[in-house]
Amino acid sequence: MTKSKITMQDIADHLQISKNSVSQALSGKGGVSEETRKLITQTADELGYVYTGNRKRSSDPEDMTASTGSIALVATDFAFSLRGFFGEIYLTIEQEAQKRGKKLLIQSISQQMMKDGTLPPFAQQKEVDGILILSHLSTDYMNKLIDTGIPTVLIDHHHPDVQADAILTNNRFSAYRVVKYLHELGHTQIGFVGNTSFSPSYYERLEGFTLAHHELGITLHPKWILSDALEDQEYMEKRMRDLDEQPTAWFCVNDGLGFIVNSIIYNLGFQIPADISIVSFDNGQLSRLATPKTTTMAVDLALFGKTAIRQLFWRMDQPESPYVEILLPTTLIERDSTAVPRD
Repeated sequence: MTKSKITMQDIADHLQISKNSVSQALSGKGGVSEETRKLITQTADELGYVYTGNRKRSSDPEDMTASTGSIALVATDFAFSLRGFFGEIYLTIEQEAQKRGKKLLIQSISQQMMKDGTLPPFAQQKEVDGILILSHLSTDYMNKLIDTGIPTVLIDHHHPDVQADAILTNNRFSAYRVVKYLHELGHTQIGFVGNTSFSPSYYERLEGFTLAHHELGITLHPKWILSDALEDQEYMEKRMRDLDEQPTAWFCVNDGLGFIVNSIIYNLGFQIPADISIVSFDNGQLSRLATPKTTTMAVDLALFGKTAIRQLFWRMDQPESPYVEILLPTTLIERDSTAVPRD
């Protein structure tokens, strides 16, 4: 049974060679012998491989498709709705694209589009020079976009089955630093709040949280690892009321959960930070609206946008280079929600 669309991986599997060699041959880059190039090109034709807009069939530079002058930013409806976090990234991307003489196309990807595998027209017709994927789409849908051959960079998301550059927060080290900071204050009973199944970022923060406990010799208490947390006041209040005791500090994977935990702690009759400290993540508006204001790990959103654009333009010039992940640092902003624990 023939696949409806032949990919470079199919050609690589057929010839039992690396996908990178196939990519080099089909793009006209060096790195493969002329004999191998001819074999790969012949096999591609036999299997029905469709050459994409940014690929070429020979080493002749004139075979390259001309620049469209546009790049695209795609994200789910949900991600675009989170203006407090992703809004600044979007604005920075727009500004940086303009500086480089590129028009920015914006496309919201609905759940139905992902379910049906429907690509935006600019992707189907190769009408953009590059694509930025903001936050996470389904793995299958991201790979469908990438299989168009249009250079693609992920922002704030990655996955083992997605072969693309990614711009990420250094989640593990950031969470490690949170635990170390709380430990330096004197906390040894620290809880975790986050939905690790929602995002790889949250899972990585739990990994950093766990690593810090291991290296600092702190006992990890499973009852305080709320790894299925939801940003829902009623749900979280029930979860926290069911605990037989509270830790002296909570680490929340985002400011929304930090704000909810703050409210619940007061409902349970505790004071912040006299009884319980809170640290959240992102340095969004909710961390500044909470009473007291929440200590948080600040993410440089403008740096996300600038780095993503810089990486996309590099990728458009270097389509065959190995994929990279760039980890951006965070900054601990100490506010009034953390203190030395009671004796």
